Amino acid sequence: MPRTLTIYRLGTVGYDEALGFQRELVEDFTRTPRDAGALILLEHPPILTIGRGGTEQNILVPRAHLSAVGVEVRETNRGGDVTYHGPGQIVGYPILPLEHHGKDVHKYLRRIESVLMAALWEYNIKADRKEGFTGVWTPQGKIASIGIAISHWVSYHGFALNVSPNMEHFRLINPCGLVGVKMASMESILGRAPERAEVEGRIIRHFMVEFGFDAGQTMTAMRREERP
Repeated sequence: MPRTLTIYRLGTVGYDEALGFQRELVEDFTRTPRDAGALILLEHPPILTIGRGGTEQNILVPRAHLSAVGVEVRETNRGGDVTYHGPGQIVGYPILPLEHHGKDVHKYLRRIESVLMAALWEYNIKADRKEGFTGVWTPQGKIASIGIAISHWVSYHGFALNVSPNMEHFRLINPCGLVGVKMASMESILGRAPERAEVEGRIIRHFMVEFGFDAGQTMTAMRREERP
């Protein structure tokens, strides 16, 4: 039987709401195990999230300054350190039962990197891995961050690809806890911001190929309520 994938292209969604939706889907897959999956694509209002391995010391400005520039802060249960999310990013949350995808967390991270790298290569962006680090890198800087969580071998949280975010907001933190790391975006590399829908479409296509989903069995929803 073909693997089915539901894609949620949700636009701008608050962080807490998106996390709640992920948990609903994780509970659904845990309660009714099946060879299927979901991919949530969205963007968040400006927010810093601190992962399980993170520390607020990697936030470089006082909370009052963050409030003044409209950036929220949340502690969360994904892996990794401090990450920025905001308009102009494509944030992807794959909800996958990993028992059908190798049950290997490190390999899963590499496969997510492969999806993003393949999408970026279509824009002639030299995207690659960096030994010893998770994420996607270019000669101009790090362009995508990845941080996941696993519950009962169902994945959630995911990746953030910089298409055209406010790059100044990365100066508020040591991104992913890396002191002095340079960040890049598709816009900063190409000199223009590609269409978000086009980039999402390419990510979806490479995601389906990487994880073995059948295009004929794929459903797209624009709202949380449009669930199979």
